[in-house]
Amino acid sequence: MHVGVDSFVSTVTDPATGRVVGAEERIEHLLEEIALADAAGLHSFGIGEHHREEYYDSAPPVILGAAAARTSRIRLGSAVTVLSAADPVRVFQQFATLDLIAKGRIDLVVGRGSFTEAFPLFGLDLGDYDTLFAEKLDLLLRIRDSTHVRWSGRHRPALTGQGVYPRPAQDPLPIWVGVGGTPESFVRAGVLGLPLMVAIIGGEPRRFGPLVDLYRRAGAEAGHPPAELKVGLHVFGYVGDSVRSAADTIYPGWYRMFTQVARERGFRAPTRAQFDATSGPDGAFFLGDPDTVATKLRRVSEQLGGVDRVSLQMTNPRLAHADLLRGIELLGTEVAPRVADV
Repeated sequence: MHVGVDSFVSTVTDPATGRVVGAEERIEHLLEEIALADAAGLHSFGIGEHHREEYYDSAPPVILGAAAARTSRIRLGSAVTVLSAADPVRVFQQFATLDLIAKGRIDLVVGRGSFTEAFPLFGLDLGDYDTLFAEKLDLLLRIRDSTHVRWSGRHRPALTGQGVYPRPAQDPLPIWVGVGGTPESFVRAGVLGLPLMVAIIGGEPRRFGPLVDLYRRAGAEAGHPPAELKVGLHVFGYVGDSVRSAADTIYPGWYRMFTQVARERGFRAPTRAQFDATSGPDGAFFLGDPDTVATKLRRVSEQLGGVDRVSLQMTNPRLAHADLLRGIELLGTEVAPRVADV
């Protein structure tokens, strides 16, 4: 199992001083985090895409380009690129260029995103949520497979043989499909033979087992070899020196994040009991000391029939930079070696 980190580059209020970290400083902190992940031996670092006030990740390729120049080994990628709201030609050009800068260390994870702000921002109809993604994924894959493409669809002007440049260092450029809990999304990824990145935000990870099985069956029936049907997990998590210190460090920011989401979506306000439950052995949050996190990673991989990659999303609006650096260090030096043989 490969282990990495994902970041949504949230705004941060320093928990010790109450000071809101400025945007320029926050981006510099992020690049330090990525450089440390590289040095600590982690497999990957992903940058999300959001178009909201509380995040600084609206332009992931720009951040990834800066990260590529500061690292030498770690794989870099999106987590996820909101393909429904983007032009597949530009997405391919940007990530192919990134792959050249990074000398073949780029992964492109595409999905529809968990927020909807991108649709009105780019003049798109939310009613086209599914058809936009399906059509644009088809075009993206055709561009990956051929420099000159002939293609037509509903949501973008046709291509009539134009060339798409540059071409990436990797052939082919790895494209993963990010999914939530919709069976159709798992089947689509399997039929296309694309690696799967499952976002587990709540509930019990083992409940995704039937959906992962559905993906593998769809892929096998479409004629794709098992080695191509990789499964990755995007999960909330944090590693501390002890279970209690990890929980106490993360809880204030977790409460702030999920209180805002609950308010926007009409959910019940979160509680500490809910946090403790979701951080427990069967919960969606991978939190604790290195042994606890490693044990949970092993158990969840077994429950899902094998997992190739897990990325811990450590974004937290009240997490001190020093604490985040410590979490990344422990994840790379203590957790990753414990699960390398899984």
